[in-house]
Amino acid sequence: MKKRMYKNLVLAVVQALTEVFKDGKYADKVIEKTLKKDPRWGARDRGFIAETVYDIVRWKRLYEEVSGIKGHYTNKNIWKLFITWATVNDYFIPDQWDEVRGVIPEAKIMKAYNRLREDRVYRESIPDWMDEVGVKELGEEKWNTEISALNKKAPVVIRVNTLKTTVDKLQKIFENNDIETIKLDEYPDALQLKERKNIFTTEAFKRGFFEIQDASSQLVADFLDVKPGMRVVDACAGAGGKTLHIASKMENKGSIISMDIYGNKLKELKRRAKRDGAHNIETKEITSTKVIKRMQQSADRVLLDAPCSGLGVLKRNPDAKWKLKPEFLETIKVTQAEILDRYSKMVKVGGLLVYATCSILPSENEEQVAKFLENNKNFKLIKDKKVSPAESGYDGFYMAQIERID
Repeated sequence: MKKRMYKNLVLAVVQALTEVFKDGKYADKVIEKTLKKDPRWGARDRGFIAETVYDIVRWKRLYEEVSGIKGHYTNKNIWKLFITWATVNDYFIPDQWDEVRGVIPEAKIMKAYNRLREDRVYRESIPDWMDEVGVKELGEEKWNTEISALNKKAPVVIRVNTLKTTVDKLQKIFENNDIETIKLDEYPDALQLKERKNIFTTEAFKRGFFEIQDASSQLVADFLDVKPGMRVVDACAGAGGKTLHIASKMENKGSIISMDIYGNKLKELKRRAKRDGAHNIETKEITSTKVIKRMQQSADRVLLDAPCSGLGVLKRNPDAKWKLKPEFLETIKVTQAEILDRYSKMVKVGGLLVYATCSILPSENEEQVAKFLENNKNFKLIKDKKVSPAESGYDGFYMAQIERID
């Protein structure tokens, strides 16, 4: 029996898709705004809107080819995309809706869909250039498994804020609020939601008991090997997800200097730190190279969570497939090399530098580290770790632990 859908929710989806495809807005921002439009929508309604928009964004190339819209985002063509999605996902489409009359016959949709899925660029819904890069860097077989994994929905994983509670206590609090979670063996501070729920309205969130943070991302603070009392620099801190995890590992003892070129992100970090009860964080906006020069050889640990292609996090950012361009990939590799060279100078002799990216491409990862070590003989690689989306079920990540020896 086909699944039923409601027109008011479908209209919200079509409007959101128009903003994403026609106006070039980011899917997560559009969805966030859309979900605030009608307070009468329940959790199931909101889930339908969010998941449908993300799904159509994720499979955009495949659905566009099936519906033959050729990248022209008129209102009629957005409806064609939606009808293609609904047909493939076995929804009943009421023929009394004006927008769907005579659009595309169901049999034609399924025939095109099944034929196109034999070609990887359509089956995995990716641009040609991305497919070529993936095959070149990872090989055909590895790329096949990784891109397939990156098209699966991301699970919701939270990081328990151990400055305020424990994994067991928070799991019990969630249980009392009808939120089921599971512990993750290899991620000591993590809980995974069994099903998606709005956990941001809970008292536990308001009191700073947890943050949303993918399991792979949670490995970085452990890899940095921080101890209470150390001086730690998070050099590309952004809004501070990893900074806050480092603060909890340091038990609020010692100091963390969180740096970024974007002051607005550091303001968000300060707000989050206050809620989380993390008191050992100082923020520094990088306005010139002087900021880094003043801190030469001053840190026990430096984290470089470097800007990257983001190919490891496509499952949670599906529109990055369409926004990312091949020339950006080349530019960002130059930036990564510059950041490694410049920011590594902040590490003390005997201190550790961790270079991390959320990419699965060797050219952004092992190859960057190898070039850095070749040019900086006063550093040596201690260990590195590649996190495969296919093997882990979480985001793709890379991290390298490098010691300053002279």
